[in-house]
Amino acid sequence: MRVLVTRPTPAGEQLVTRLVGLDIMAFHAPLIDFSPGKDLHNLPEHLNSLNSGDLLFALSPRALNYALPLIQKSRFVWPQQLSYFAIGRTTALALHSVCQHNVEYPLGREVSEELLRLPALSHIEGKRALLLRGNGGRELLAETLQTRGAEVTLCECYQRNPIEYHGRTQAAHWMNLGVDTLVVTSGEMLQQLYHLVPDDYHHWLLTCRLIVVSERLATLAKERGWNTITVADNADNDALIRALR
Repeated sequence: MRVLVTRPTPAGEQLVTRLVGLDIMAFHAPLIDFSPGKDLHNLPEHLNSLNSGDLLFALSPRALNYALPLIQKSRFVWPQQLSYFAIGRTTALALHSVCQHNVEYPLGREVSEELLRLPALSHIEGKRALLLRGNGGRELLAETLQTRGAEVTLCECYQRNPIEYHGRTQAAHWMNLGVDTLVVTSGEMLQQLYHLVPDDYHHWLLTCRLIVVSERLATLAKERGWNTITVADNADNDALIRALR
């Protein structure tokens, strides 16, 4: 097995290092990198507009990484009276480490559907909800919170930026390396990879085993033509390693 890891730095590099330590040949080709989001400068204002009982959501550790310097500079104090939520355990730990308050998160998969099943989000009429996230992505969480009666504010803390590769050169290089397994952790990156690789290399691309992090992503992959797809039980590197072994 020879694995191409497409997830961004640093998690992608960390995954490759761990796989090599397990005697699995692995290579890193991140498809996106990051920069500060367009709404980041508005974050202190958004935070100060929250009242007791309102909701704050962290949708990735990266959103917190970009938000934290500005929060510290503004000397914002994290109120105990807010309800704090995270998309998954890793993000919850990151949020708890900075706010020092209880953070609720789904114990199952790190997806919006699981987060929305939390009992605390059943009755939220009239509350404000602030979502710390990146650009793009799914709107399910925001739209469902609005449907349940919350006033939702989206704060784009970081921007995803595609990394440009020469498709034919990269596809030939990956084939020559003997890559037969792909790790892809978002629909955006799956689409990017599919369009990066020229059509005459698609036979190689689509016969690779594909490791993804959600059933939704697996469905998208099937629509593109992949047949050998493994869905990891979560989006962190531990889960990806379990899926690969």
